[in-house]
Amino acid sequence: MPDREEAVSDIAEHIKRFWEPRMRRTLLGHVDAEAGSGLLEIVQEAQGRHRTMLE
Repeated sequence: MPDREEAVSDIAEHIKRFWEPRMRRTLLGHVDAEAGSGLLEIVQEAQGRHRTMLE
């Protein structure tokens, strides 16, 4: 997406809508434990900005 802000929001919205809660908890746990290693920077940004929505 050409608009980074829109892309970050859309990534978080996709995770919220299509990932089951167990998968979201695993993602957030990975970010907490491993500082998000292996994730694209934009995905790390999306979970950081929208963490409350994803919990």
